[in-house]
Amino acid sequence: MHGKPLRLRDQVRAVIRVNHYSIRTEKTYWYWIRYFIRFQQMKHPRDMGPCEVNEFLTWLAVHRNVAAATQAQALNALVFLYSKVLDKPLGEVGEVIRSKKPRRLPVVLTHEEAMRVINELRHPDNLIASLMYGAGLRVTEACRLRIKDLDFSQQIVTVRDGKGAKDRTTLMPGTLIGELKCHVDNICKAWKQQDPEYHHPVSLPYALSRKYPNAGHSLEWQWLFSSPSLSTDNLGNVARHHRHITSVQRAVRNAVKAAGIGKPAGCHTFRHSFATELLKRGNDIRTVQDLLGHADLRTTQIYTHVLGQGFAGVRSPLG
Repeated sequence: MHGKPLRLRDQVRAVIRVNHYSIRTEKTYWYWIRYFIRFQQMKHPRDMGPCEVNEFLTWLAVHRNVAAATQAQALNALVFLYSKVLDKPLGEVGEVIRSKKPRRLPVVLTHEEAMRVINELRHPDNLIASLMYGAGLRVTEACRLRIKDLDFSQQIVTVRDGKGAKDRTTLMPGTLIGELKCHVDNICKAWKQQDPEYHHPVSLPYALSRKYPNAGHSLEWQWLFSSPSLSTDNLGNVARHHRHITSVQRAVRNAVKAAGIGKPAGCHTFRHSFATELLKRGNDIRTVQDLLGHADLRTTQIYTHVLGQGFAGVRSPLG
């Protein structure tokens, strides 16, 4: 064998990138793999198997009291490690003590509260938050929008490569059309005038830059919300990335504080509020499921619990 064998961290990264998983999945999977190794006193995973995985997952549920979804995430990371990286599938992990920690109901804002928070934000964060609330987008989905994803004639926003690498369409809020058009016009003007901001290409989905070398400079592929600074991609090329997600999250947290609504709200709260508002107004739950891009209806049904008595016009026998 030539050269040094790859460290486990590098092996995991290489397999994740070949499988086109997102950077967030990469970080999450590595977090759980490292946690598992430390829990088992730094033993190499190839010297362990189902028994040790079972022990770790049970410990997470019993001693760390993690939520069921967190325990499932840890299992997914370890199944990936053994089957895809070490080529040693786990098979049956055996009876794992499942987490009993109940799923908390999401915090939601009333329409008035959502608007108060949005009005505290400066451009373009107010537009990003308006898309999260008005179209049900996740913060990553809103930040990753490109000019070609807006269809003004159909009033549709296309979310590409959303959670689970799926594409979906959602509604473009009518009240945002004017502001979005103005925002796009400003980008077009600056792009046509060869503003220095557009001298470097925008970052592109995996392998697309090889297939279409000029796509990164084209107008349709420009980010709707680009980062003010340049970054270097995995291959060492300088490109402009979309607006950083953490900067939007920080701005929203500060706006929630400034609006004084007294709820622990963040970016995802806008998406929750989108869902509850639609259900409150009598929209069909399956339509809401499609707009949110939920694979399982049970995920959408959590919002029916948030609404309590007001859901779908059902009233208590006492009125």
